[in-house]
Formats: sequence, structure tokens, C-alpha cells
Amino acid sequence: MTKKYFSLQEVKQNIAIAIPVAISQLGHMAVAVADTIMAGNLGALPLAAATLAISIFIPFMMISVGMSYGITPMVAIADGENNLPEIVKILKNGFWLNMIMNFLLFIILLLLVQLLPIINPNPEIVALAKPFFILQSLSLIPLSVFLIIKQFLEGLAITRVATMITIIANVINIGLIIVFTQGFFQLPNLGLTGIAYATVIARLFMLIAIVFYFMVRPDFKVYRKHFQIIKIEFKFIIHLFKNSIPIGLQLMLESGAFGFAAIMAGWIGAKEIAAHQISLNIAAITYMAATGIAAATTVRVGHEWGKKNYTMIRTAAFTALLVVFIYELISCLSFILFKDLLPLVYIREKIIVELSASLLMITALFQVSDGLQVVAMGALRGIEDIRIPTIVAVIAYWLLGLPLGYFLAFKLHLGVQGIWYGLLAGLSISAVLLCLRVHKKTSFLKRGL
Repeated sequence: MTKKYFSLQEVKQNIAIAIPVAISQLGHMAVAVADTIMAGNLGALPLAAATLAISIFIPFMMISVGMSYGITPMVAIADGENNLPEIVKILKNGFWLNMIMNFLLFIILLLLVQLLPIINPNPEIVALAKPFFILQSLSLIPLSVFLIIKQFLEGLAITRVATMITIIANVINIGLIIVFTQGFFQLPNLGLTGIAYATVIARLFMLIAIVFYFMVRPDFKVYRKHFQIIKIEFKFIIHLFKNSIPIGLQLMLESGAFGFAAIMAGWIGAKEIAAHQISLNIAAITYMAATGIAAATTVRVGHEWGKKNYTMIRTAAFTALLVVFIYELISCLSFILFKDLLPLVYIREKIIVELSASLLMITALFQVSDGLQVVAMGALRGIEDIRIPTIVAVIAYWLLGLPLGYFLAFKLHLGVQGIWYGLLAGLSISAVLLCLRVHKKTSFLKRGL
């Protein structure tokens, strides 16, 4: 493989950035994983209720995540140009854009509470899901502030701080879940609602910790000084919105596809939706490592873009694709080997464990596609190519993957496995189209076009 496609030095740089980011990303998903595991310990009905709430909440949360992602390549490019005022301008205006957007998302989520009985007709599931969903929605506000500072730091290739904060927050989350669901220290057993309270408190801690870090780090004094001087510019906020909202929509469309798949699984039965959520949680663990590689790719590509080093943009992109390909092959093998054991972490009901194991076999098949498509998106994000990937997400997931899953599940009677075969098709199509897009764009850049 020629140097333009691969660089060992680039592997080292990518992994150095990717590992802390992946741990941090995994930390965000670990909240949902911990919530699901503890809900499963409460029984199939609380697990189904948590799945219903999380499936609706996560796509909106991913809009928030995507909006914050929008500033990372811009900061990386400005850092590559050594343009400090531009970096602070991006941070300040990005902060206010994200606060406005997340307030609107919170209002929408509160309105969606009224639709829960329509989405799932089981009144017992809905009764448990409502308070859990409202509290999850409330946690979006502190999470959004944490994310905007985190992505600012990642644009500067500072990744370890957010990782440590996220790890501590997850320890707090799990500890509080145990306290709130077991009734320790003479507290009442809050059941599923206690899990949601723990999530809110953990995310408040994340907000306070990262703001404290930003305010006390000595070499950030120059950023804090410029933050006070730089004005809020409406036109620049619109510019940030145009660059950020496609990323949010990309993530929403993908996570929303899995969320809608959960709703379809709920149409089949409570055991099916529980198996779906367990399998999705396990898949999310390996996916978060891939998003770490993707985030590192955005930083590396964005930095070289800022320096106008077009050859290295191609090298950084294809090196990252090779790294994630090897990683996902290992993930695929792991799912095949441990498919019968992994669901036992969540629940002991035999039929749900067996259903989950069958879904994990399908999950194994789409590991490589999932990793390639998210890293390809990360590379495209680094050169601010964000609109075409959004169109790809619409086509792959909503026009092809989900309709195919519905047809297989309900017309050919393949059940929840049919839904996941549709997701497999959607991810595979997305991976092929996005990798071709990376090849095309980086070829033009290398020729200086």
C-alpha cells in the first residue's frame, strides 16, 4: 500500500487522539447501557419502558451531539492556521447556538411525552416510561453544555480531560442507581424513576466539572480573555448552524433508525423490544470505539485542511479507515464467540437471552460496515463536506433499511430478526456510499482541485 493511502505515523497520531475520545464517547453510551442493565434487573416490563423512552430520547440527544460536533473541525482548522480569535469566536457563538437549539429540543421532547400511548399501546409500559422519559429529557440541558466545551477541547486535540470527567460521572451514575433502586440509606426504592434521577445528577456533575476545568486551566487564560471580548454575531451563528445541523441530522437519522426499529420491535411484543435494546446496547459499546476513531479522523483531517496539506488529508482518511476495518473485524469475531453469554449481563429470562443472541449474530455481520461508515463521515466532516452524507443517511436508513426491515419482519414473518436484517442492509449501503465519497473528495484535494 502506497504512502498516500497509509502512514504508520498517522496510525499512532490517530490512536493517540482516538483512545481518550472513544472512552469519553463510550462513557456517554455507558449511561444508557447502565440504565438498561439496571432496568433489566428490575424485570422485562421496566426494561421495555426504559427502551421505549431511550429509543425516542437518543435521536434527539444525537442532534445535540451532532450540533456540538460541528465546531470540532472548525476549531481544528483554525488551530491549524494558528488563528486564536477565530477559535474563541467559534466557541462563543457555538455555545449560544447550542443552548438555543437544546432548549428547543427539550420543549419538543416534553411535547412528545403525550405521544407515548400512541407509539406503544401497552398502558403499563407507558406509565413507567413517562417519568423516566421526562427526567432523561431534562438531562439534555447540562449534557449540551458539557458537549460544546468537550468538542472545543477535542478540536485542540485535548481529549483526556473530558474522558476522565465522563468516567467519574459514570461511576456516580451507577452508584446513585444502586442507591435509588435498592433503597439504601433509608431512601425509598424509586425503581425505574430512580435510574433517571441518577442520570440527571451525573450529567450535572459533568457540566460543573468541565466548566471548572476551563475556568482554572492557566494556559486557557487567553481563551477566557478573548471569550469576554469576542461579540456574539448573528450571521456567524447562522453559519455555524448551517455547518452543524447536517451533522446533527446525520446522527439523528442513524440513531433514529435504530429507535424506530425498537418501536417496530415493540409492535411484536415486550420480549422482542427487550431483546432489541439489549443487542443494541452491546453493539453500541463497540460502535463508540469506532466513533472515537472517527472523531480523531475529523481532528487530523481538519488540522491538515487548515494547513492546506492535501496529500496528508488523504493519508489521514484512509489510514483511519484501515484502522477501523481491523478493529471491527475483531469486534465481529467477539460477537460470534460470545453471543450466548453477553445478554446474561442484562437479564436472565431464557427467551429474551435467546432472542438477543440471534440478533447479536446479525450485529456481528454489520460491524465492519458500521465502523467504516462512521469513520468515513468523520473524514468528510474534517473537510466540511456534510450535506451529501446527510442525504446518504436518508437513503440508506429511511428509504431502504427500515422499509426492508418492516417487510421482512411483518410481511415475511421473520420477526425482530427481520428488522435487524433491514438495519444490516442500511449500514452496508451507507458504508459503501460514504467510502466512495471519501475517495472522490480526497482525490480532488490531492490534485489541488
